Amino acid sequence: MHTSWSADAIAAGARVGPDEALRFAKGEEITSSTGQSVKLSRPYDWMAIADHSDAFGVMAGVIAGDPNLLADPILKRWSVGMNAGGAAATEALMEMITLQGLGKIPDAITDPDTQLDMWRMFTEIVEGHNDPGTFTALIGYEWSSNIGGGNNLHRNIIYRDGKAQADRVRPLTTFDTEIPNELWDWMELYEKETSGRVLAIPHNGNLSNGLMFATETPDGVPIDAEWAEKRARWEPLYEITQTKGTSETHPSLSPSDEFADFEIWDAGNLNVVPKETGMLEYEYAREALKRGLALEAEFGVNPFKFGLIGSTDSHTGISTSEEENFFGKFPASEPSAERSTGNAFDFEGRVVKDWQLGATGLMAVWAKENTRASIWDAMNRKEAYRTTGPRIGVRFFGGWDFSEQDAQSRNPAARGYGKGVPMGGDLMPMPSDDAAPSFLVAAIKDPFSGNLDRIQIIKGWLDAEGSTQEKIFDVVWAGDRAPDAEGKLPPVGDTVELENATWTNTIGASELITVWQDPEFDPSMSAFYYARVLEIPTPRWTAYDAVYFKDAAFGPEVTMKTVERAYTSPIWYTLER
Repeated sequence: MHTSWSADAIAAGARVGPDEALRFAKGEEITSSTGQSVKLSRPYDWMAIADHSDAFGVMAGVIAGDPNLLADPILKRWSVGMNAGGAAATEALMEMITLQGLGKIPDAITDPDTQLDMWRMFTEIVEGHNDPGTFTALIGYEWSSNIGGGNNLHRNIIYRDGKAQADRVRPLTTFDTEIPNELWDWMELYEKETSGRVLAIPHNGNLSNGLMFATETPDGVPIDAEWAEKRARWEPLYEITQTKGTSETHPSLSPSDEFADFEIWDAGNLNVVPKETGMLEYEYAREALKRGLALEAEFGVNPFKFGLIGSTDSHTGISTSEEENFFGKFPASEPSAERSTGNAFDFEGRVVKDWQLGATGLMAVWAKENTRASIWDAMNRKEAYRTTGPRIGVRFFGGWDFSEQDAQSRNPAARGYGKGVPMGGDLMPMPSDDAAPSFLVAAIKDPFSGNLDRIQIIKGWLDAEGSTQEKIFDVVWAGDRAPDAEGKLPPVGDTVELENATWTNTIGASELITVWQDPEFDPSMSAFYYARVLEIPTPRWTAYDAVYFKDAAFGPEVTMKTVERAYTSPIWYTLER
């Protein structure tokens, strides 16, 4: 998430800094940028603040009127606009994002020595909140390439290390480079210089206009085996849900997936430059996971072998991911009646509305202890999953000899680790020629959210002709429903009452667990499997606003219900080569 130390966040009115943001994450009450008292009812276990490295912490000086900065006419104009607030501040913010994407940010805020000084101040703040065993404050930043004018190739850089190592190398900015493989070179340099460890997490491929999972680099160089190996090495995770849309799959890419149309942002890139035909297939995670299998057959290494996680990408300093506590993307979209009609982005009339923002998401990791090292190691081995906000507990294991009896255990992890590999892993070699992989999957509901509807396993594979395929299997569900003749499971039902923004847990289940074996397994075809857990329908944040703010003016096009969900990282079956 982002705080007032991110240039775009402070330009948009954010006044919550890293210290306040971490205090909020730990359960303390703070005051939001719009003057509202806020406190999490359930604090987080850990947090990574990832402010933009570009102009890191410097924009506070622009707002304060630093004469050395305001000697630049663009910065002076921004200072006037940001201090005026409202439409003037929004205009300054949109210009800032546009110029950053074009590589035309004023030189006065790109000084590397100033950035390093600010970075060391930031790591001091984070270090003061890190309390091993109780709350982990990870050190991180966001490298925010918007190459070509808003084509989103952002990466969050997460450190395993503490301040002593992180301070030794200046974070990379897009003033240095906008090409992701040159970011990987910086990561390699950091590890050589410090003996530390870092990883990168890309996000918002849905706003990349076809670049996030393309088969050539942004500067037009075809990818090769070396590139594939580096991407697999440095980017073990991909963020598939946040406020700016969900990037698991798109209805046009997965037309048989009845749950694909979820918080979709597909109008254009970050600057809302419209998409062209053929871009979508290079923007979404499921398609990339499938393409990775084909590239592995070509290069001998899979560049898109990543786990699936979620985060908020909030630019308010306040991390909220639930429908009933959503504090928006920027301060202008914090709770108020005005956000029913407000604009989240407005680039010369190319608009995304506030109501299109998603109240999502969270990352969960299966770590041995609440420490930087243990959490980072879980991320790096992909034993992580994402939810759209609720704290759904999910286990997913793959092996060759799971049985129905394993699903009767009250400790599925003991069975899972004992007989297979967890989410993010590779299936062990086949024990016999006629074996088929089996999966132990279990989910338990968030006690404050909706009951569970079903668990699905999504399979992708590379067929004998070299084409990629996908199929969704409903493997366990609530109630006595039965699939129809075409194998489709009837809906679980709907208890939402929009006039009160309420629902009842009279349908669905509090927990689901099963063992499923792939009935269509072909040992000659590489494949991946991941689990998707779906809740029953519940009110979306817009429904809560419509009830709370009596003068809210949501139109008929606004979505008022949601199906919250969790996605695990995949488990891969890879051919021996």
